[in-house]
Amino acid sequence: MKEDILHNISVINERIRNACEKAGRDIREVKLLLATKTVSAERIKIALEHGQTLIAENKVQELKEKYEGLKDIPHQNHFIGHLQTNKIKDILKYNVICIQSLDRLDLAEKLHQRLLTENRTIEVLIQVNTSSEESKFGVDPNKAIELTRKVSQFSTLKIKGLMTIGLFSAETEKVRQCFKILKNLQLEIIKENIPNVEMKELSMGMSGDLETAIEEGATIVRVGTAVFGARIYPDSYYWNEGKKETK
Repeated sequence: MKEDILHNISVINERIRNACEKAGRDIREVKLLLATKTVSAERIKIALEHGQTLIAENKVQELKEKYEGLKDIPHQNHFIGHLQTNKIKDILKYNVICIQSLDRLDLAEKLHQRLLTENRTIEVLIQVNTSSEESKFGVDPNKAIELTRKVSQFSTLKIKGLMTIGLFSAETEKVRQCFKILKNLQLEIIKENIPNVEMKELSMGMSGDLETAIEEGATIVRVGTAVFGARIYPDSYYWNEGKKETK
């Protein structure tokens, strides 16, 4: 198990290196985030003990279950799944430093109120639905700047960039369009010069399309399957495809 995970990480790092070289980018601009949905704390520890520092969960329940097993190993934890407002209190207990899936104003408001009571701040990325699929979460690209402007008014929320889940497709150019939309939005928001907003991070690209994402400007690529192996359920289960919740 250990050898497989470490081998897979080296393969992914080589893919990232090659993609950066092809795109004329500095490899230091791109971070590998390990998507650890369904992966046991024991297996995650192998990666963390061998140089990896950035992990992310899709579900609050998994954060809870793995917290004790991982808390003593230095790492950063992001949250990349759809966050229901009734889970805010829970998510803030488990050392999540960035919520990548902020996609609506009511979530921002409730996060802000909770953070005020705890006298703390948190980093967030605005999630954008670049594929225009009904089943996917994320703000409509046409409303992303407006949402960013509104969220920027909450002092506890530190906007660091944008996130998207590209089209699940083998057609590279269709997927590329999703990433182009996110990059263009980043540039537009930078031009707006909104106070309390940084646009340094573009979280996009996963195991199957990270090269395309890096070509289009990704600074964080989210990789799970290619490191930890196939899961029982498809990616769509963890990305809440097919069932939208608003609370």
